[in-house]
Amino acid sequence: IFLSLQQDVIAGFLYAILILVVFHPVVDLIDNFNLTYKYAPLIIIRTAFEMTAVEKIEEQLASLRIAKRSMLSEEPAYLLDIDVSKPAQSANSCFVAVSCSNKSIRVYNRETLNFLREYSSHPGILNGVRFAHACDSIVFSACSDGTVKCWDIRLATQKAVQIFSGYPSNIFISFDINRNDLIICAGTEKVEKDTFLVFWDARGITNCASATKEPLGVYSESHNDDITKICFHPVEPNLVVSGSTDGLVNAFDINKDNEDDALISTCNSDSSVSFIGWSGKDYKQVYCMTHDEGFCWWDIAQLDTEEPITLLHVLDVRDAVCIENDSLHYLVGGLYHEKADKLFLLGGTSTGNIHLISCGPDGLSLVGTLCGGHSATVRSFCWNLTDESLLTGGEDAQLLLWKPGAVERSLAKKASMKIASSVQKRVRVHNSSSKAGKS
Repeated sequence: IFLSLQQDVIAGFLYAILILVVFHPVVDLIDNFNLTYKYAPLIIIRTAFEMTAVEKIEEQLASLRIAKRSMLSEEPAYLLDIDVSKPAQSANSCFVAVSCSNKSIRVYNRETLNFLREYSSHPGILNGVRFAHACDSIVFSACSDGTVKCWDIRLATQKAVQIFSGYPSNIFISFDINRNDLIICAGTEKVEKDTFLVFWDARGITNCASATKEPLGVYSESHNDDITKICFHPVEPNLVVSGSTDGLVNAFDINKDNEDDALISTCNSDSSVSFIGWSGKDYKQVYCMTHDEGFCWWDIAQLDTEEPITLLHVLDVRDAVCIENDSLHYLVGGLYHEKADKLFLLGGTSTGNIHLISCGPDGLSLVGTLCGGHSATVRSFCWNLTDESLLTGGEDAQLLLWKPGAVERSLAKKASMKIASSVQKRVRVHNSSSKAGKS
């Protein structure tokens, strides 16, 4: 009995030492936060789970492979912008809309990439395509002729079901529609000294065939050059962010009575803005990319605090991301992944390779590279978080669907279809010394 008791005491002593060595950092952490010791294992398990979740997402992204390719059309064109219909009536999005450099919109089946329809009655250059959130058959496009047009892909007509007209001098180069499909906002190219954010009431789009709607009003004081990007908040329908070649990224609350009150924040990227988006939990962060491949990331939730709002500022992402046996030539865009609470960027090379980049406050890191798909610069993409699939379009006139672990039936890589574009970038990259605006 004595020997048994002695062994138990020794075992208990050794166990106590083990607990102190293994959990000592956690005990200190708990003391700092006035927690009880019984929660220590829970903290360790939760941290491990969160790390695993991020790593799992990155592994899925790195495993993306080509599942489908669209058939080349008779008139190849650059694929400038892509959007996927929202799963309003069904579990999966059904349609893909692509705006092309030949002034047309092409519609495809999302799963098969079979061509369905084309709208080509555009007198000007197309600058964006967006599906409505509540109806997967309604798609919008902005045009340099000063209109935003609405199309119903269920109809066999080439006519827009509704036209949102701007003011006579307006040349629209960006647009978006808000979360509840009530407001459309388009950004103009600078004409003389004027640059506008133009707003319309989007209600009644299916009841007024071929009707033309006039603007609700404009914001005219917050930017002083071309408004290259507009992006409504993914959850709050009254919040919108705009980016311009003047280097400014402005966030607005459009429920306010006037432009001055509506302007929530102004961040300066110090270069011409090429892409903007929302990120972070509750989407309280804003990020942008620039035409000289810079990256800026801000937390506008810190506006009323003493904390700095800048999370990360990279002057040239091409120099900041290490890629073995390859290079990064340009950025395409970004996307915030809700499950992983992680922001990712997408960039590429002139030969068609696609790089997936992870963003953190400490910097940027490569997640993976997608090869063997495109043979020229990738100009557009759309990410589906439901099944982790990726759609990409490029200057080789190809639309590709990537899925984790997919196997392409036809392994024959398409020959390069790079063509002379009818669209040239109409942005003017300014020197930082020429900028005007708030910082």
